[in-house]
Amino acid sequence: MKNGYFFPADILLPDSRKVSPSKFSVIACDQYTSEPEYWEKTKNDADPDFSAYNIILPEVYLEDATDEKINSITTTMEEYIKNLFIERKCSMIYVERVLPSNGKIRHGIIGMIDLEAYDYSKGAASAIRATEGTVLERIPPRVRIRCNAPVESPHVMLFCDDCEKTVIEPLKNAKNGLEIAYDFDLMQNGGHITGWFLDKEQTDRVDRAISALADLDAFNRKYITNEESCLVFAVGDGNHSLATAKACYEKIKAEKGPCSVDCPARYALVELVNIHDESIEFEPIYRLIMNCDPATVLKEFEQYGNASAEKTSDSAFTYNYYTSSSNGQIYVNCPETSLPVGDIQNFLFEFSKKHPECEVDYIHGIENLITLAKKENSIGFIFDGMRKDELFYSVIKDGALPRKTFSMGHADDKRFYLECRKIK
Repeated sequence: MKNGYFFPADILLPDSRKVSPSKFSVIACDQYTSEPEYWEKTKNDADPDFSAYNIILPEVYLEDATDEKINSITTTMEEYIKNLFIERKCSMIYVERVLPSNGKIRHGIIGMIDLEAYDYSKGAASAIRATEGTVLERIPPRVRIRCNAPVESPHVMLFCDDCEKTVIEPLKNAKNGLEIAYDFDLMQNGGHITGWFLDKEQTDRVDRAISALADLDAFNRKYITNEESCLVFAVGDGNHSLATAKACYEKIKAEKGPCSVDCPARYALVELVNIHDESIEFEPIYRLIMNCDPATVLKEFEQYGNASAEKTSDSAFTYNYYTSSSNGQIYVNCPETSLPVGDIQNFLFEFSKKHPECEVDYIHGIENLITLAKKENSIGFIFDGMRKDELFYSVIKDGALPRKTFSMGHADDKRFYLECRKIK
C-alpha cells in the first residue's frame, strides 16, 4: 500500500458454523455505562461459549478489572484463536450498517492503521490525530487488558474528510461483485450489518484515493494553511481505545527497542468512515453548572472571556443562558478558539479550579438543558454546535477539541465488536 496509513489486515471473524454472528457480536464497551441491566441482557442473549462479550470488559464493570478477570479474558482469546476464528489474510471489508436510530446506512471500510502515524497529544502534527482531549486516567485499566491480549477487537471509528467521495462511496456500486463477509441483524436493537471483502482492484483503488487525500500541497490548499504534514484521519469514536493501543505499542518499544513493520502490535484495526457520509450527524453537547451562584458564574465568565451583554463583533460567539429566575444572552466578542464550545470549556476549566464545590455536567438536547437549568443554584448555557464539516479545520487550528464537544449518533448506533486481529 502506497498511502502509508491505512492497510489491509489479517482479519479474524467468528466461524458462522459454530456460532451465530448475532450472538457473537456485542456493542462497544463504553456504552450504557450507567445501565448494568443492558449488559445483563447482552450476557443472556449472547452465545455462552463463543461471544465477543467474553473477550471484553464493559466499562460498567470496570471496577471488576481484577487480575483473575483479565487472565480469563486472555485465556478466552487464546481459545477463540484455536477453536473459533477464521483468518482472512491481507483483507479489507466494506461495511454497510443500517442504523437503528434513523434507518440511515453508514458506510465504512475495515482495515488497520500504523500507530507510528497516530498521536493523541493536543499539539500533534501526525497524520492521524485525536479529535478530543484524552483523559489519561482512562487508559491504564485498558492497558492492563490489552498488554497481554493476543487479540484485538476494535470499536474505533476514524474519519476522512473526503468531500468528493472518492474513497468509500465507489464501493456501493462495486459490492455486488465482491464476496460477502457477513450479513446479519445485531442484537439489542443494533440494526443490521453487512460486509464484503474487497478484491485487489478495489483495494488498490482505495489506496490511490487515500494517497490523494494525503497529498500535502492539496491539503494546504484545501484548508488554507501552510502545514508541514497532513491530517489524513481524525478519530471519530473510540479515542481512548486507540490511545490504549498506542500506549501498549510504546511500552513494547521502550522494552525491546524500535519495532519492525512486521510487528503486529504496531497496528490497530479500525473502521474508516467519510465524515460526509449522510448518516453522520453531529449534535452539540451543552453545559450545565450546578451548586453555584448563577450571578457569580456570569460575572466571572464576563471577566474571563471579555464577554458582555452586547454583541460588538461579527465573529462573536453567542451563549444563551438559563437560570431558575432569568434567561438572557452573553457574547464573547474576541474568541480564543474556533468554536463556541472551546471558549466556554476553557472558562469552565478555570472556574472549576476556583470553585470546586460547583459541578459541571454535559447535557444533550435544548429542552433537557433548560429544564435542569431552572433548578435552584444552577445555570445552563446553550450555544451553536460544531458542524461536521468544521471538524478537520478545528483540529488543524486548535488541536484536540475540548471534552464533550459533540455527540455523534445514539448509543445503539455505535460500533459492535465483530472483526478481530492478532496483535501478538
